Amino acid sequence: MRSSVITTVVENELCIGCGLCAALCPAGELAMQWNRYGEYNPIEVTPCTTACGLCLKVCPFADTGENEDTIGKELYGGVPGISHRPETGYHLATYVGYSERHRQTSASGGVATWLLEALLTEGVVDHVVCVTPTGDPEKLFAFRVFDTGEDVRNGAGSAYYPVEMSAVIRHILETPGRYAVTGLPCFIKAIRLAQQRNAKLQERIVVTIGLTCGQLKSRHFTDYIAALAGVQGEVTGVCYRGKSSDHPANNYHYAFTTTEGEERRIYWNEGIGEAWNNRWFTPKACNYCDDIFAECADVTCMDAWLPEYSMDSKGTSLVLVRSPQVQEVIARGQGICLNPIPVELVVQSQGGVVAVKRRHLAYRLYLDEQTGREVPAKRVAPERPKNPFQRQEIVLKNKMQVASRNLWNSGEFDMQYFREAMQPNLSRLAAGRQISEVITFPVRTIRYIQRKVRGTYYG
Repeated sequence: MRSSVITTVVENELCIGCGLCAALCPAGELAMQWNRYGEYNPIEVTPCTTACGLCLKVCPFADTGENEDTIGKELYGGVPGISHRPETGYHLATYVGYSERHRQTSASGGVATWLLEALLTEGVVDHVVCVTPTGDPEKLFAFRVFDTGEDVRNGAGSAYYPVEMSAVIRHILETPGRYAVTGLPCFIKAIRLAQQRNAKLQERIVVTIGLTCGQLKSRHFTDYIAALAGVQGEVTGVCYRGKSSDHPANNYHYAFTTTEGEERRIYWNEGIGEAWNNRWFTPKACNYCDDIFAECADVTCMDAWLPEYSMDSKGTSLVLVRSPQVQEVIARGQGICLNPIPVELVVQSQGGVVAVKRRHLAYRLYLDEQTGREVPAKRVAPERPKNPFQRQEIVLKNKMQVASRNLWNSGEFDMQYFREAMQPNLSRLAAGRQISEVITFPVRTIRYIQRKVRGTYYG
């Protein structure tokens, strides 16, 4: 049987739904469509006749022989003064700060929005590709091509919702110009793989802006949080990163609007965090991602999840630069407050994601190895953690991830039934954490005392 993105990736639940395969299929035989889990997958609209394999060569979760290390080295390895570390990939400079103009309407400090606008204003690019609300209940967000700073500002904000790039990539192929493209790590990797095989994309996509990512979510995640917030009507719009002056930045809210004009708000601590952190409605492909900092992007933007910044309700951005061209734009920046910050603190700010995409991934790969499941080659070696509570946490979250996807796809949803089905694993997870805390408390106390003694001695 011939291999294709359908048989190799989609049928093994490794598709993230980026849409590059559908955009580049030379015969136009692929199209992106919702699957039963509320995720995008390619489908064959007509049987494949060429068997050219291009769909697999541009897939970020296929074994192409390329990974973020090899792609990053080709792109940035020769940049003067650049450094590399395993968590971040290449890094030329790192900053912390915000754009006062864009801060309030953006997810964190507004630096990504400022940068997109600056690239247009300075004539570095002619067009910007980013995600924006649609107002369509069947597809709340989509990639769009913008030509003005005003359009970019109107589309600012995070979207924890599936999107795919097939239409905008086709637009780039058909319409000459210089483009800046925003995307999550796997999407940027797919673009880089496509650029290796398509001269137009290589020439026309001149800047890539990556966003750090712990996991994607299906459209059912938004449905669930809307139900949790008490939304009754059909949702037409969502603001995923609402800011409130009386809440810290890490307790942001989702705000829903419906066809009936209803508005509902729910905060992270009211149930969003539970669903997010326990991997409810997370595509299976996310289980096999080891890229935290969008290593193939010219610049990566993220939240400053550090104690000194996370309490500021206005939001603060961290920026990791790899491209000298982007570095020059930032250096000329007007109306932006950015200060250098050690790369170690940038890594620390995403510590939870680093754990999931490295240590947790290692155990998931180990479990797959035991069962004989075929998975893509990763830069993380399969390993069984020594800590039994960490093993339990990973297994329980995997179970909840599977259960959440299966419980919703029937099309009929009962909130009480869903909560009851998830509760046993939630209880086991909580119990394991409590026992772990009791066991490790004496060890942590001794280490704390030892550090104090050493500090006094050497001070």
